[in-house]
Amino acid sequence: MKKRVQIRIYPDGRIQAETQGIKGKACTDYIRVLEELLDAEAYTSSYTPEYYEEQTVHLDLQQDQSIQGRNT
Repeated sequence: MKKRVQIRIYPDGRIQAETQGIKGKACTDYIRVLEELLDAEAYTSSYTPEYYEEQTVHLDLQQDQSIQGRNT
């Protein structure tokens, strides 16, 4: 799933934002960004199940054959 932030603006001026595809506490980094962009201040937060999941990072490491040949 792609990382997204869904923002809803209600007629009374309330703004609701929800992150999707962002696991763990990294989603809370977006609160400060949104507050700055919207010139607003968050006053409540609730967490989706993704908040409690761990972010996994997949690395594809490849060794350069030319460097390997020099070490022998």
